[in-house]
Amino acid sequence: MRVLFLGDVVGRSGRTAVVEKLPDLKKILRPDFIIVNGENAAGGFGITPSISENLLNSGVDVVTTGNHAWDQRDIIEFIDREPRLLRPINYPSTCPGSGVGLFHATNGRLVLVINVMLRLFMDPLDDPFAAVEAVIDDSPLGSVADFIFVDMHGEATSEKMAFGHNFDGRVSAIIGTHTHIPTSDTMVLPTGTAYQTDAGMCGDYDSVIGMKKETPVDRFVSKMPGPRLDAAGGDATVCGSFIVSDDRTGLALSIEPVRLGGLLSQALPSS
Repeated sequence: MRVLFLGDVVGRSGRTAVVEKLPDLKKILRPDFIIVNGENAAGGFGITPSISENLLNSGVDVVTTGNHAWDQRDIIEFIDREPRLLRPINYPSTCPGSGVGLFHATNGRLVLVINVMLRLFMDPLDDPFAAVEAVIDDSPLGSVADFIFVDMHGEATSEKMAFGHNFDGRVSAIIGTHTHIPTSDTMVLPTGTAYQTDAGMCGDYDSVIGMKKETPVDRFVSKMPGPRLDAAGGDATVCGSFIVSDDRTGLALSIEPVRLGGLLSQALPSS
């Protein structure tokens, strides 16, 4: 299996870059399945039904979210009728939508996608370890699913790495989102799970994590509240990861970073 994951889409510049660059990425990487985290796609705060549909119509197979899942109120009804839009699985069961889905890839194989939110410096949701454990117990790799992907939305690198090691060898890939900064630790863990602490954002890096830099800089310097944060609108870098798995086991053979456009150094897998 060949799976492309793109990190948090931030604002108009991020989603425009994703839609415009996906055809080239598909031509170069030939992915069987594409996952994008879209929780900041609406001006940096949440995602709307129309943005969700735009991403899905552009060739994205599944859109994941995180702590900004409910920022745009019109998403609440939409997420209940769009199974390809996920919210973290460890939100209360009374929340609309789902945190997990089983989907067909273009090669006919089954991909299980799990969206989970971690807890350190985040909202105190249900135990993310137990939530994912329950899913993979019911749908083990190689039995129900040919590829299991986990989007772990979290702040702390320590919690993310612990999460990766806990599920190593039982899922195909665990990639972090939320911090909007791509980490350089793409690796296959000792028993076969592809891992990266954070995929980075798809957005304008001449910013403070995707937001126009003047207001957050002033807040940090002055320690005073300021105007509302607005998404930066410059040329975006599309950031993510590309995973290749063994069709016999579902475990990862490789993971490589993806960075295309914008200010960051460019990185594309060779094949």
